Amino acid sequence: MRLDKFLKVSRLIKRRTVANEACDAGRVAVNGKPAKASLNVKVGDVIEIAFGNKSVKAEVLAVADTSRKEEAKEMFRYL
Repeated sequence: MRLDKFLKVSRLIKRRTVANEACDAGRVAVNGKPAKASLNVKVGDVIEIAFGNKSVKAEVLAVADTSRKEEAKEMFRYL
C-alpha cells in the first residue's frame, strides 16, 4: 500500500492530500530514510512524522485498504 494512503487509512494524518504534501516536504521518514508518498509500506516498517516541533513515531502492524475508526488504531502502534 502507498505511504500516503496508509497514513490516511490508519488516521495518522486525516487527509490523503495532507499526507502527500507532508511526504513531498520531507517531513515523513520510513525506517530512518526520507520517504516519498508512493513508497510501498509493509508490516514492520517504522514511520516517523514531523509535526512542527513535535515528532510522532509509529510501527506498522497491519495493512488494510479500508478501516473503521475503531479498527484504525490496530494498524499501528506508537513507539
